[in-house]
Amino acid sequence: MKKLYGTVVPIVTPFDESGKIDVGSLKNLAEYIIESGLQCIYPCGTTGEMCLLSEDERKLVVETVVRQVNHRIPVFAQVGAMTEKETVELARHAVKTGCDGIGVVTPIYFQISDRGLVDFYVRVAQSVPSDFPVYLYGIPQNAVNDISFQVAQEVAARCPNIVGMKYSYPDMTRLQEFMLINQETFSVLVGPDHLFQAVVAAGGDGVVSGNAMVLAEHYREIWKALQAGEWDVARKIQRRTNVLNRILCEKNNISAYKVMLREKGILCFAAVRAPLENLSVEEERELIERMRELDYTRVIG
Repeated sequence: MKKLYGTVVPIVTPFDESGKIDVGSLKNLAEYIIESGLQCIYPCGTTGEMCLLSEDERKLVVETVVRQVNHRIPVFAQVGAMTEKETVELARHAVKTGCDGIGVVTPIYFQISDRGLVDFYVRVAQSVPSDFPVYLYGIPQNAVNDISFQVAQEVAARCPNIVGMKYSYPDMTRLQEFMLINQETFSVLVGPDHLFQAVVAAGGDGVVSGNAMVLAEHYREIWKALQAGEWDVARKIQRRTNVLNRILCEKNNISAYKVMLREKGILCFAAVRAPLENLSVEEERELIERMRELDYTRVIG
């Protein structure tokens, strides 16, 4: 079964002037990720405004990306939704569409017990073929529910197609605990970008990074340095990305990504879907100027 590694990109969902999915810009974005040398595309994640998309819109995004990528790099769709029924439907759609695997965020808003989380993940994993890769996705600061070591260990033991997880809370202790699950086979990726180099050095497999859409050159070179064992080079590039990422994430990071991608000519428009807030014209100008002043496309290695 395929697994995630390196830089996995949770792409934004582009919208046109009328608020519909901008299929042309979505194709451009997928092509840009491939040409930038990054390792995987992850549509309909948090950065993709998943909770603000209808089921049909999510299916359109996944279908568009899979067709455009055409097996050149893996595509893992994030299928977690407000209801288990929709999650299962999106999981099966990902299989049918030709995705290489799926990520599944924990149930959100309502607090679920560990037993409830185990049962949820087992049911979702068993709704797709036993050789179709499933990743757990924990982001407790957004979703309320968290994934403990015990939960991850049990579901991985019960479902052989649960092959790894993305954990988006900056807890190195928890991340290293996850690395003890089915050692050598269970894959662990980090969400917080500033831990990319540290997590891989500790034995993890990579990062799931929205910032990588804007800073693709940096993430490509960090991964290349890590693969070569050039730890000092990786650390230097990581520190530079940390500075740039802070600017990108100061205000409405999803809007900031779209502004910079529009600036690069990849997206036609930079709108996010309400109730998310767009950057103001002044905030857009300031963001672009600050990134240019730091020569943000230049990689220090």
